[in-house]
Amino acid sequence: MKIEPATRDRVLRALKAYELDWTKIEYIGKSDSVTFKLETETAGKLLLRIHGERCSREEILSELEWLSHLSQTAELVVPVGLPNSSGRYILEAGNEAGNEPYGGAQQLNYVTLMRWVEGEHSAGNLTDEQLHAVGVMLARMHEAGEQFVPSAEFIRPAWGADSFRKGWDKLEEHHEALVPEPGWKLYQAAAARIPGELEAMTPDPGSYGLIHGDLHFGNVVFADGQPRAIDFGLCGYGFYLYDLAAALLELSTEQRRSLIRGYSSVRALEPDYERKLECFFVKIMIGNYSHHISNPDELPSLREEQPYALAYLKEYLADSRFLFKRIEPVQVE
Repeated sequence: MKIEPATRDRVLRALKAYELDWTKIEYIGKSDSVTFKLETETAGKLLLRIHGERCSREEILSELEWLSHLSQTAELVVPVGLPNSSGRYILEAGNEAGNEPYGGAQQLNYVTLMRWVEGEHSAGNLTDEQLHAVGVMLARMHEAGEQFVPSAEFIRPAWGADSFRKGWDKLEEHHEALVPEPGWKLYQAAAARIPGELEAMTPDPGSYGLIHGDLHFGNVVFADGQPRAIDFGLCGYGFYLYDLAAALLELSTEQRRSLIRGYSSVRALEPDYERKLECFFVKIMIGNYSHHISNPDELPSLREEQPYALAYLKEYLADSRFLFKRIEPVQVE
């Protein structure tokens, strides 16, 4: 992918501000941030992020604060922030980064540098041992959430009924590109039910706190068989079951059981966890479609998934437990 000249200029000026003896720069991708992998002579591999305009300074610093807690207190291997030569963890566009903000769909304002987390993605070949280990890792992360005492300036988003409604508005706008009208009625019925279920859940320190917020297996790498979570850009406040549901979304029935066993070996799950987990499962599934539906390149794969998505929606609306049984795809014409 061709990098915009303004972005390239920011990268080069940020490297100068960090006084890095870099040997290689590799573009990774663009979502809410534009990310690059750096290789250096003395500091090893690093991650450089150029943040989008939706990321406030306070939110970025709060993410780094949370990651520092996970690294130091929970002893989890996560990407942690690094200061520049002046001891600052954020470079401001137009200041240290040396560039005035430019117009466009995504105005870039801040730059951060982080330790690179070594590891490889599973490529879909997950063993029971790996899945069990992911469950353990996630439980340890949530345990750390119970112990975390944020600073007075700490601010991160909340992932609940309000965030679902915002995502739903986008999906509703583009739904004709995703599914025929009879199938859309299932989406509408689920969307009418989910906020009420979320608002009926009682947040307490054992069930609600800081979560990863986007723990699919693209955000998990393995080193020496052990999982490591990466990309905490959506970390925020939510129910711990939210993270668990995100990890289960792309797994088979038996794989889900392995991950749950790992999690519950560290943290006990509440007696009625399964129904709540299914609510988050459907919420995240709909949220994923909302996030990707405006990208024409992704529409074919989204449409291919609909027989399975509609099957989950039917099970959810019928109050049938579905996470741990085989679900057959359905066609709704």
